[in-house]
Amino acid sequence: MNTVFIIDDHPVIRLAIRMLLEHEGYKVVGETDNGCDAIQMVRECLPDLIILDISIPKLDGLEVLCRFNAMNTSMKTLILTAQCPTLFATRCMRSGADGYVCKEGDLSELLSAIRAVLSGYNYFPSQALNACGPDSNSQELELFKAVNDRELMVLQLFAQGRTNKEIAKGMFLSNKTVSTYKKRLMQKLKAKSLVELIELAKRNALV
Repeated sequence: MNTVFIIDDHPVIRLAIRMLLEHEGYKVVGETDNGCDAIQMVRECLPDLIILDISIPKLDGLEVLCRFNAMNTSMKTLILTAQCPTLFATRCMRSGADGYVCKEGDLSELLSAIRAVLSGYNYFPSQALNACGPDSNSQELELFKAVNDRELMVLQLFAQGRTNKEIAKGMFLSNKTVSTYKKRLMQKLKAKSLVELIELAKRNALV
């Protein structure tokens, strides 16, 4: 029986995933709502599969993914998120994820992705494979390539209306560090103000 660990900050979603998986014969060995606890708990139970959301508190999903990848275990990681695949799926692939499923999709797709990943295949949406290819002619997407994972998560939180203080608290950063991220984002994305940054984030489905 394959074992699964769920990381998502929405209890209703965790419950729905757990019920679905248990009905299909998988064993859910744990769950948590934040990145810090996830690192410790996964180390202890070493599941066959981790289902991971990107937008989680304390340590974001991209950072958690990198740390799981550094463990050099046989664990598989499937991203289940509401985030735009155009911006995030390729980053997840580079950070060691084995698959990427959007929450807006049917639950049957999640099951298909789980089966594929546990069988040794990757499962990514076409946007991930095309986003950085020759067909991509979006100047804004080109600019986003210069933005690192942490900066992207900070931008998303700004776009959600969070203040510097709220972001600092949620990501375990200092206010000064958040301000530095904001300045870097404005430089890299050629924005003259926070308002422009937020508009750009919204145009690219970051909220």
